[in-house]
Amino acid sequence: MATLKIKKDEEMVMKLLHYFITEKNYNPIVLHGAKDEIWLENMDEDYKIIRIVTNYIHNDEQIQLDLFKTEQVIKQIKKKTFSFKVKAINIFLNLNEGINLEELEDNNLLIANIKAKKDIKKYDFLNKSFPNLMNFLNTKDKGEALFSRLTKEISNKNEKDNKKIEKVFKDKKPTISNFLIYFNFAIYSFMFLLRGEFNINGTLLFILGALEKNAVLGGQVIRILTSGFLHASLLHILFNMYALYVLGPQIEKFLGKKKFIYIYIFSLISSSLMSLTFMQPGALSVGASGAIFGLLGSLAVFGYYYRVYLGNVLKSQILPILLLNLMIGLTVPGIDNGAHIGGLIGGILATLAVGVDDKTDKVDKINARIISLLLIGLLSFLIIKK
Repeated sequence: MATLKIKKDEEMVMKLLHYFITEKNYNPIVLHGAKDEIWLENMDEDYKIIRIVTNYIHNDEQIQLDLFKTEQVIKQIKKKTFSFKVKAINIFLNLNEGINLEELEDNNLLIANIKAKKDIKKYDFLNKSFPNLMNFLNTKDKGEALFSRLTKEISNKNEKDNKKIEKVFKDKKPTISNFLIYFNFAIYSFMFLLRGEFNINGTLLFILGALEKNAVLGGQVIRILTSGFLHASLLHILFNMYALYVLGPQIEKFLGKKKFIYIYIFSLISSSLMSLTFMQPGALSVGASGAIFGLLGSLAVFGYYYRVYLGNVLKSQILPILLLNLMIGLTVPGIDNGAHIGGLIGGILATLAVGVDDKTDKVDKINARIISLLLIGLLSFLIIKK
């Protein structure tokens, strides 16, 4: 039986891939036409891109062309991931020693010439950002045994990551979203039955719990919630429920039912409070649009965390819909812009507070919860003061 022979540079590539994928959670990037190079990304790291290059670079002109092409690819990654700055590390395994790397230094695109593991000590940025890299390279396995072990561990790591992604994007029955839609239509149907007794655009809305500043200041705080389940016309409810039908199942699927409920209710509360801040006494405000704007904000946050997978969707669908609705609110009279903006801010904060699984750390959640409480406190103070 023939023994598998592995070159030193191939062995180094396997060790580096093993470290960055299994230890630092980098993921491979598929680039069409790329040869003798491997791209890895982790948007949660300081150095978001790691590029490992195995082809021989023999002079300054060749490496300058190589780095120029690298910068063009990084520009595309920045656009796709909505990143203003992407710091990257180029690890060359076959670089001519005569090339002057100092002239090519760039704070956002660093270069390391690694022919053996001892070369890592030469680069402070590697030792500082990846202090345990040397330990991972000091393995006793050699040749076929090394290749087999590292391949298996990388494969297991990728399999676990794929299962996590599948769990997040797996279709789930949107029970909460469906309930909210049915509940809103049930309330509107009840209002329709009472239309002969009261004016649906005034008295009836007020009786059933429309948002009105004097009533809230008089102790009817429940209106902050009830107003979000009332609608002034058939067109009004159809528009809002269609938006909820489109957005609700997505948030419920991506974040889970409990988080969805919290995001929806908090967005509704922040929407109502922001509306009251700018509302004149006697004016009424109703509708689920504030909470729906919260769902838009939530989807934008989720899309940002999963921008590697949803970058194009975030750019072509989520943000345009969000901006279009804000523009309509600013140009069409009779729309409660305060409610929309308050709901949007509330949805963003609520999503950060509950966290996106495997993406949001504990500190970010705590900070978002503190800011959420401060927002509620500030809006309440402004309502009372006015």
